[in-house]
Amino acid sequence: SSFVRNTKSSLNNTCCVCLRVCVCVAPIRGLSLELSRLSGYEEMKCTVRNVFPAPRVTWATEPPTLEDLRPVTRMLPDKQGLYSADSRLKRLSGQPDLIYICKVTTSYGGPAWTASLREREIKGTQGRDLTIPCYAPPYLNNPFLHWTFSNGEDPSHILTYDSQSGKGVSSPPWENHVELDGFRVPFGDGSLRLMDPKHKEHTGSYTCVFSMPYNTHTDTSEAPSYWWILGLVIAVLVLALAGMLAYLKVKGKDGLQQTWTLTDKKKTA
Repeated sequence: SSFVRNTKSSLNNTCCVCLRVCVCVAPIRGLSLELSRLSGYEEMKCTVRNVFPAPRVTWATEPPTLEDLRPVTRMLPDKQGLYSADSRLKRLSGQPDLIYICKVTTSYGGPAWTASLREREIKGTQGRDLTIPCYAPPYLNNPFLHWTFSNGEDPSHILTYDSQSGKGVSSPPWENHVELDGFRVPFGDGSLRLMDPKHKEHTGSYTCVFSMPYNTHTDTSEAPSYWWILGLVIAVLVLALAGMLAYLKVKGKDGLQQTWTLTDKKKTA
């Protein structure tokens, strides 16, 4: 909308027009970043919806990589003129521990939104304590931490920790199985210690989320079932080998005893 006001100058009898323009904007309300495998390969998918004017999306990694990042970004307006941005970046091969960072900015100077993600696999053995890593990028200070677990069903809450207040809350099913060093969380270390893990109960996906206003970091660790199976197979093989060695040892003694008996009989004859 506009507002026009006419005024007259006392010097030259000129007409001045003052124009006030109001621009409506739809600010960023949230940012989503996830790993997708629907295209036949792994790619990072960054999404922001219902924004005006069209935002700008940029990508980075932590640590920085020498490879060129070639994201594909689509801006789609709806019937109301609001934009949805869908930006995808193919996951770099041979660098499993990279943090992928998606940053969305606006042309009118609003706050920049940042989301980052890292996914990796961890190895575990039933009955032995396991540390699940969770590290935030250096630009997050005193974040809020939230841990969840999923084994194919809806994610279940493990614990939360507020770096500002120093208070943490864990859900009853996990209280006796997890341990967190709260002194490290404000510095970006939210690693979780899983005590006495069980194959059936604790195999799945562990996700930690560091959050601050306009910033989130997600660290997902997969505890695949085949590691538990591999550990079981190794244990069975070790037991089988030990049994075979014991059997051969006993059989060897029996053979030696039999040989000695036959030799002794020949000497007597």
